[in-house]
Formats: sequence, C-alpha cells, structure tokens
Amino acid sequence: MLAPMVGLTHYAVRRGVQGFLPEGARVLWPTEMLNSRRIPSQHESETPEINFKDHEWGLCPQLLANDETFIRLSVKRLESWGASAIDINMGCPVEKALRHNYGVALMGDPKYAQEVVAHTVESATVPVSVKLRAGLESKDFDYLHGFVAGLIDAGASWVTIHPRTAEQKRKGVADWNLIRRLKARFREEGRPVEIIGNGDVQCFDDIEAMFQESDCDRVMVGRAMMAKPWLIRNEPEPDAETQGAWYGEFLLRVLSEMREHYSWDAGRRRMLFLIVWGKPWIEFGEYLQGRIQAARDYAEMEAAILKFFSQPQRILKRSSLRG
Repeated sequence: MLAPMVGLTHYAVRRGVQGFLPEGARVLWPTEMLNSRRIPSQHESETPEINFKDHEWGLCPQLLANDETFIRLSVKRLESWGASAIDINMGCPVEKALRHNYGVALMGDPKYAQEVVAHTVESATVPVSVKLRAGLESKDFDYLHGFVAGLIDAGASWVTIHPRTAEQKRKGVADWNLIRRLKARFREEGRPVEIIGNGDVQCFDDIEAMFQESDCDRVMVGRAMMAKPWLIRNEPEPDAETQGAWYGEFLLRVLSEMREHYSWDAGRRRMLFLIVWGKPWIEFGEYLQGRIQAARDYAEMEAAILKFFSQPQRILKRSSLRG
C-alpha cells in the first residue's frame, strides 16, 4: 500500500502509482492529510488535495480530526466524494498538530482518541482505520497495546503502525518487532487485530522482511514509493536501468495529470516536492531537480524530463533516507 504523505499523495501521484498496479489487484489509495475543519466548506477538486477523480480505485482519505461536529460534517462530505474508507491520523508528529491536539498528540489521551474514532465510525458508512506511532516519547508496549485495543473497541476496522515514537520522528530504526508483539498479544486474547506495518521499507527485500519480522497483514510504503512506484506490485525489482526507465515513465504520467488538472504554480511546486523526496534513490537526482526547477511551464518541464531520461538512468536499491 501507498502511505498518506503531505504534499505527495495527491491525485496526480496516485494516478502515477496506479499505473504500476497489477491488473485485477485492489488496494486502498490514501489522500494527503486533510483538515476536518476545512473540508465542510470546500468543494470537490477545489484544490489538488481534494481532487478525487480516482475514487473508483478505492479512495481512503486521511483525516486530521478531534471535534465531533467537524468529524460528522467532513465524513458526510468525503463519502459524497466517493470515499471507500476513512483513515484517522494519530501519527503526525509536527509541532502544529501537537499544539492543536491533532495527530500523534491524541496518543497521549486514550479516552479522547477512542471518542474521535467512535464519532467517525458513527458518522461513516465505510470502514474507519487509524494510523499511529509507537507512542509519544517512549515505547511502552502495555500502553500501546491498551491504546490500540481502545481504538478497536471504538470501532476501528484496522490500524497502521509506524513503530517509531513521535519524539524519534524519522530517526533511528523502525521497530518492526513491536508489531509482531502486538499481533501475538491480541491473538492470545482471542481477538485478532489487522495491523498494517509502515516504516523503513525501501525495496522488495524490505517488504518481504517486514512481513516476516513483523507478522503484519499488509505493508505500507512511504517515501521510497515516490522513487519506486512499482513497489506497489510487491514483486522483485528488475535491474537498476530498467527501474530508471520506469521512473521516467512515472514522472511523465504524473506530469500529464498535473497538466490536465492543476495550475502551473500548483503543479510546479508538487513536481519539485516529488523530485526532492525521490532523488535519494536516483543517480544524478540533484541534476534532475535543477532541470525541473528551471522549467518555466509544463512544456519545458516535460522537455527536461525527456532529456534526462534519454540516457540510461539507474535507481539505487537503498538510500540513507529513513522513514
């Protein structure tokens, strides 16, 4: 699965990744993190963040929420726009979210977090999930187990766990074994819980390793998918130069969707952001970024991409970037 990422999992990128999905395969497609206090007053496709023209693929908007009224209004609107499921963000560690009791801040108040899930479930006709971290400042397994149990009791259909604390952000190593321990504890209690694993997945070998080491039900891939969208296939990767050619095709597919649906300013910012997060896996990624940054319109951007990939390019198996 593709992970929800601010500035990255908008419509054009989702369409780009969807082009690599095997025929007949079905997964849920996340949106960027959406603010429940804004959605009720917005109109579909008003901004790239709420362009849901791919809703028939299985759209799963991610909601930043903590108030019953705004949750109810947002869920109603998201379902009218074609949501197949709704994910609640309880993992975002940025200061703004913490300050307003959003995101991972909810992990500090289990009862309130349960209420947020319960309000969402009561308002929704589609499944509701939660994406969270291992904790705020420390990995207290018993606390995490109780927290997840409360979310399931409140009606969450599954949870996604990035096994780092909020304090760690992307530092250190994601503790996949934490997910295995949770799965085992819930099985011992006779209440199996579906858990999606997320964190430190950069290649097919990592996907296999996470399944084995964490015992998770599904694997969610974040920033590496921005350089290797074919990871959605869950198949061994081809040689580095074939991957380089595929990456060029991906960028052109994303560009085509931006050209049709986004203003130049909106598309330029998002393409640059996509390159910034993808370049650690690409040889000469800094050069590509420079060429994209110099483009003055979509035609020049397309020409820059075509010129860069007119020569064989290579994708690295792993980078130093964690997440």
